[in-house]
Formats: sequence, structure tokens, C-alpha cells
Amino acid sequence: MDLGQHAEPRSSGAARSIVRNIATIAFVFVLAWALRTFVFQPYKIPSGSMESTVMTGDFLVSEKVSYYFRDPEQGDIVTFYDPAFSGDVRTLLKRVIATEGQTVDLVDGVVYVDGKPLSELYTGGKPSYPLENSSISFPYTVPEGSLWVMGDNRTNSQDSRWFGAVSKERVTGRAVVIFWPVSDIGSLA
Repeated sequence: MDLGQHAEPRSSGAARSIVRNIATIAFVFVLAWALRTFVFQPYKIPSGSMESTVMTGDFLVSEKVSYYFRDPEQGDIVTFYDPAFSGDVRTLLKRVIATEGQTVDLVDGVVYVDGKPLSELYTGGKPSYPLENSSISFPYTVPEGSLWVMGDNRTNSQDSRWFGAVSKERVTGRAVVIFWPVSDIGSLA
């Protein structure tokens, strides 16, 4: 090729174009799968157990990255697989009230953790009583590797008062933001 001459462009055949498009589509699917598996997961809230913090029908994002570096902490709103089912049949949303080794007690509608009453403005003043027909007795010490979780809507929530402590291994993420409907958009962290 002489100086100043341009190389002839390669003809991009139909086969090359199809392969490129298939590769792009495969990459997008793998990226979407990786993000949902390791980074974040969207959820639609099916029940009123967290009202008025999160309303029935709200859509939120639960992020997974922070729990690679730390354990869930008291006050975190977590998503987790329902302990009433084996596997990942149903995901629930609740607030962490106590962590492993802490003792939870319910006295006259007030939650105590390690003998100290919790200030729970997010409950809207609703009392926290043991649930009827539950096998959980108080005071309750949270086992190693587990969390005590409760819904903010204490009078309408089946939570650790019903199914006991939740294994940290069942936690799928930390709820961080409501993204729909527009009127409810906001941070949960």
C-alpha cells in the first residue's frame, strides 16, 4: 500500500452482524443477571407489615453489596427469604430489632433490647405485643448467626414474634430506596 492510499474497508457480512448482535444481547443478559444476583434487587411490597415506612404496592431496591463487608445492624430494613418456606419461595421485608446474642423482651407494648426500651418512632406509636398462637416466649435471646426482625406496622405483621429469629444466611439485602410510585420516592437508609 502506497503512502496516502486507504485500505479497503472489510465488507461486514450478514453473518458478522448477526454474531455481533447475539453477543451484545448475551452480554446484556449476563450483566443484568450479575447485577440482580450480586448488587441489587427490585421488589414490590405485597403487604402492609411495614406501613407507614413502606406502603403496600411500593417498589423498592434492596442492595446487596454492603453485607459483603458487614453484618446487618439494628435498625436496618432487610429483605430475606421467608423462614416458613425452604429455599427462596417468598421474600419478606422487616426491620432488624436485635442481632445475635441480644435479648428481646416485650413489656406492656414496648420492645426492650438488652433491658433498654427502644425508641421506635417508625411504628407510629403502635404497641408491640407477643402474637397469639405463637410458640415464641419472652425474653428471647437471639441465637448466633441470626437476627430478630419486626414489621413497623406492629399490629399487622407476622415477624420474629411469629417465626422466631432469622438466619443471616437468609438475608438477601438491605432496602435502600423506594422508587415507585413517584409520590413515595425516597431513601430508606
